[in-house]
Amino acid sequence: MNENTMNNTSKTSSDRIDASARQAQRGAAAIQANNVSRTDWDRIDAMSDEEIDTSDIPPLSDDFFRKAQLRMPKSPVKITVEVDPETFAWFQAQGDSSEQQIAVALKIYAEAHKAYPKSENKSA
Repeated sequence: MNENTMNNTSKTSSDRIDASARQAQRGAAAIQANNVSRTDWDRIDAMSDEEIDTSDIPPLSDDFFRKAQLRMPKSPVKITVEVDPETFAWFQAQGDSSEQQIAVALKIYAEAHKAYPKSENKSA
């Protein structure tokens, strides 16, 4: 249990899940931006839903909900991967979410390379 969770007993389990999701997103963003963020994440995490300005977000129409489709996430696949000690140490130094951050880094890499598929060598 982290210090913020212990100090803020009014947070619901949903708030903690949302905070965990934000932490994972921050991890992904930090990896993409060479671990540099100018956002005051502690201030953001401390905000309640009511304190967040959503005035620039248009309301969702009934048509939006009629067309909406439920998409369930696929279950992650557990694998064993050999990683050099220096890379593993770096991820471990990032905190308790090192395995999640490795998964995010791999996903970012895979997504970046989907835009440029390898051309197939076809024999004539």
